[in-house]
Amino acid sequence: KVLGKPGEHNTEIHAILAEYGLPLEFPHDVEEFANNIDTSIRNEEIKKRRDMRQDLTFTIDPKDAKDFDDALSFKVLEHNLYEIGIHIADVSHYLKEGTILDNEAYERATSVYLVDRVVPMLPEILSNGACSLRPHEEKYTFSAIFKINDKAEIKDEWFGRTVTYSDARFAYEEAQAIIESKTNNIPKEVSLTGSDYKANQVIADAILKMDELAKIMRRKRMSSGAISFDKVEVKFNLDEEANPVGVFFKTSKDANKLIEEFMLLANKKVGEFIGKQKKTFVYRVHDEPDDSKLATLQNVVKRFGYKLDFKDRKSVSSSLNNLLKDVNGKKEQNLVDTLTIRTMSKAEYSTHNIGHYGLAFDYYSHFTSPIRRYPDVMAHRLLQHYLDGGKSANTDVYEDKCNHSSNMENIATKAERDSIKYMQIRFMEDHKNKEFMGVISGVTDWGIYVEIITNKCEGMVSVRDMKDDHYVFDEDVYALVGYNHKKMYQLGDEVVVKVKKTDLIKRHLDFLLIGKHNNS
Repeated sequence: KVLGKPGEHNTEIHAILAEYGLPLEFPHDVEEFANNIDTSIRNEEIKKRRDMRQDLTFTIDPKDAKDFDDALSFKVLEHNLYEIGIHIADVSHYLKEGTILDNEAYERATSVYLVDRVVPMLPEILSNGACSLRPHEEKYTFSAIFKINDKAEIKDEWFGRTVTYSDARFAYEEAQAIIESKTNNIPKEVSLTGSDYKANQVIADAILKMDELAKIMRRKRMSSGAISFDKVEVKFNLDEEANPVGVFFKTSKDANKLIEEFMLLANKKVGEFIGKQKKTFVYRVHDEPDDSKLATLQNVVKRFGYKLDFKDRKSVSSSLNNLLKDVNGKKEQNLVDTLTIRTMSKAEYSTHNIGHYGLAFDYYSHFTSPIRRYPDVMAHRLLQHYLDGGKSANTDVYEDKCNHSSNMENIATKAERDSIKYMQIRFMEDHKNKEFMGVISGVTDWGIYVEIITNKCEGMVSVRDMKDDHYVFDEDVYALVGYNHKKMYQLGDEVVVKVKKTDLIKRHLDFLLIGKHNNS
């Protein structure tokens, strides 16, 4: 298949998709099938559901989000209790098993997020339409509803199908502004269409209360051994032609963490509810870290003056948390974050529950993103089947589906990484003669990998281009050492580099080493 001219933007993005066997668009018959689904909200369907349209409900998402697959509702009850609902788009209401649409969604298993586009798991009529919990629209949802006290203890839980109405949509920045101002006056930059001042205050109060509860839940999670990864995400500002004109980093603030804690709560409680019934279910599992990788990490961070204690499971997680906290904002942060993530096992889907090490949960499932993840659709179907009194599903059938979902997730992650790498190289093409400060992020016998501090672009300095000495790789100290002058380039050192060559087609970036940074 001819993809286009090498080096052109669309050609290269299509090449990434082709390399991983990912689809460009939906087959015509699947698209047609989706377009013919009845997406209207009907009274006879509402009667079968818990009607929550009167409860205060809102979404908090990235400001450029197209699909809103989760919403929160909030209600003050008596006896110092709050009813908090986590409402998820009821994808399985539209996505019926055995249809061509379902087969296509299963094959894809996940949406793929490339730098400049999304390859969705479901056609737009569902992902951005019927299943998107847009403001001022009624939607079918699947909900986990909790009664919670001021100490963030769960006093009651309910799972089932609902109908909801979203009163407002917040971007993370807007919710963050409310949390930071600590008042129930919604900051003036937040415009909530169609709601009056009083309604705004009620929503702001709800956000403040939920932030308070989320912080308690997070503290509890951390004290039981969860690991806190706030990995910095690299994002690009693109112009109309999808040229990268700037790089920025996405970090997680209180508003992101608020949503995260309630989604974790729903995922955990759904897994627990079925797990305790000993019935077949789709779990998101995460094994303990590998000892040899922990030893490697210990060797590296020792050089930066950090101590780790690995005598038992609890000390491993508290040690890693302290490390991640200590490196925050330091030059070696990204390196240490990356190495710590590499020590972790990979999370995957399975019907065999071994718990989730990184989150310190005994039960954990994926329930909250069925628009973009097929395992969540399976979780919804199984949950409803068991709520209806159905008997345990066939484990082998679901284990196969879990394996397929884990494989497709890995492929999607690789494609996403490649698209970021490609965009970083395009960005560096315009900065050919500029010197950059970087941190040595990898050392091999053929050269050193350097990550630029200001934009996280990684490139390689070939040992052949290091002409001032004959450099030899010393794997005990992760360094290239000069044979004659004993000059050392070690993992984590700060160096100054210049772009030597950018290769969009091979997605490869070559640097020339100018030398060590003075403080290094």
